[in-house]
Amino acid sequence: MRVGSFVLAARFPGQGEGEALHRAVRSAEVAEESGLDTVWLAEHHFVPYGTCPSAVTLAAMLLGRTRRLRVGTAVSVLPTAHPVALGEQAALLHVASGGRFSLGLGRGGPWVDLEVFGAGLEAYEKGFPEALDLLLRWLREPSVGADGERYRFREVPVVPRPSEALTDAGGPEVVVACTSPASVRLAAERGLPMLLGMHVGDEEKAEMVASWRRHARASGRTSAEIEGAAHVSAGVCQIADRRPDAAETLLKAMPGWLKQGLDAHVTVDGRERRMRDPLAYTELLCGLHPVGTPRLCADRLAATSERTGISRFALLVEGSGDLAATEENVRRLGAEVLPQLT
Repeated sequence: MRVGSFVLAARFPGQGEGEALHRAVRSAEVAEESGLDTVWLAEHHFVPYGTCPSAVTLAAMLLGRTRRLRVGTAVSVLPTAHPVALGEQAALLHVASGGRFSLGLGRGGPWVDLEVFGAGLEAYEKGFPEALDLLLRWLREPSVGADGERYRFREVPVVPRPSEALTDAGGPEVVVACTSPASVRLAAERGLPMLLGMHVGDEEKAEMVASWRRHARASGRTSAEIEGAAHVSAGVCQIADRRPDAAETLLKAMPGWLKQGLDAHVTVDGRERRMRDPLAYTELLCGLHPVGTPRLCADRLAATSERTGISRFALLVEGSGDLAATEENVRRLGAEVLPQLT
């Protein structure tokens, strides 16, 4: 089992952006010290929900500050980026870090980001498969040209080549955030592992993994590819000596952050948004994920892995909103939970 942290660089009420980013960087440094496997970095634009607008940029910084830790994006929003530009950045980080970078990709939402970056609503609604396939070609082929609906250009050489990294992987790992049957099928047909969200419980995650396997098999993926797919389950982790204390920490801090952050999202076309009740959502997360004593957290992770077949986790550890409490949470995860999972 491989346990990592999920870092949003969340700005809680009353905090500045520098404070949120400092906590994000420190939590990643402590994650390496504590023996965690990966740090996954979220990306958001124009909202305090997460103050990191470029996950690949923050990943580059953290790769430079660490020596063992894998760093991944969760996710880089593909509709607001040119797939070749993102592919170049991913290849650069993969080669320069010796293969420690993972590229998580997602479709994002129908937010005003699409207007600001000139992508348009069509890039979100229809353009993701074309962009994904172009990016995958960039990471796998020596030269690439395009003649699609959205991207058209003459063949150009890939520099740097991801295969130049001193790793057997041949290129950076690519993971796709999946929230619908269509995205599950898209990932499966390309043999790409899924990143499944924290709002989803074990039963639904198990169904999505089973669906991925069916589609992967139907598209001709080998048994080795299907069995070896390392899907990632996102969740929340808060450790305390008593479960009520762990839950109380999150229930005090997260609803204010969620309300402030989610309310700030603006749709690109004025469509009505349905946002979760912040308190009810926090209670849901406390019930679904490892929130409680170290023993309970280890049991919850093991149970999720057994029920879903997922062996990698990206756990939100900054739910307290406090730097010292976040560092302690990460250290306890490494010292008191991980040993029970090996």
